[in-house]
Amino acid sequence: MTGIIKTVLSIFISAIMVINPQFLDLLDIGKMPDENKKIDMDKFVEVWRDDFNGTEIDKTKWSPSWWVTERKGGYWHEDMCRVENGNLIITSMYLDEPPENRYYDKWHDEIDFKEYKPGWYTGELTTQGKYDQTYGYFEIRCILPAATGMWSAFWMMNDKVTNVDGSGKDGTEVDVFESFYYKDRWWGNDCITTGIIYDGYGSETQNASIGKYFIKGNPYEEYNTYGVEWNKDEYIFYINGCETGRLSAGGVSQNPEYLLVSCEFAGENGIQFSDRHGTGKISKTPEENWPAEFIVDYVKCYQYKDLV
Repeated sequence: MTGIIKTVLSIFISAIMVINPQFLDLLDIGKMPDENKKIDMDKFVEVWRDDFNGTEIDKTKWSPSWWVTERKGGYWHEDMCRVENGNLIITSMYLDEPPENRYYDKWHDEIDFKEYKPGWYTGELTTQGKYDQTYGYFEIRCILPAATGMWSAFWMMNDKVTNVDGSGKDGTEVDVFESFYYKDRWWGNDCITTGIIYDGYGSETQNASIGKYFIKGNPYEEYNTYGVEWNKDEYIFYINGCETGRLSAGGVSQNPEYLLVSCEFAGENGIQFSDRHGTGKISKTPEENWPAEFIVDYVKCYQYKDLV
């Protein structure tokens, strides 16, 4: 029955897109990647990758975020990240006994290094201080975590994102994908969203989005690729090599950006309580598949051949 519903919905969406491409945005219905617009990989050369082979995280490439413990409605902890069977696995679950706080003792004078408490735990890895790049194509191949009240993401950051100057040219948060919609089992369960943020994270923040896009098959059980091509003029986003949309709001970042792979829980101050970004309110029920796993096969970075 689910397959029939998805087929009918796909036909409906295709018909509506012919009539009015903006109508789906008004209804908050996901769109389909354009299979007629595929990325041209011949113009790139691979310059960085991690296939997550071996038995542990490659610390020459990745670090857990050193600047935060509490994260929105839960906590980030490096023990929630592991390498197994050629994959990076970020586990998300509720812990009655918090893990060891390896940051608080060392950085106790920093406000972001808050004491761990019982709550929802997950993880994040970043190439900050180890690898960054200006322009090129950046891709992840992964299986999304199947649980309500949380999301996974592949994103890029620059330390100048917090500059409030009306421009994204000095630095932009580039969200290649975020998986908010597991709760929408018939209205967009197989969707991800993509966007950018600049001018900090306060009252002056600015953002733009290309909206929601469907992934063929089951992204919670099957691998898919999500990527962004970044040049001096725009960001071009892809699912499985097919274009979804383009953004250049605020001016495109012209500075190196580092990579992040993460999961987060909806909420604030380490307490999960809200329906943030449409994730749905979290539930501890068994059917929510706890612990949830974000499974990453690889992360790759390519550069334009004429820039190498």
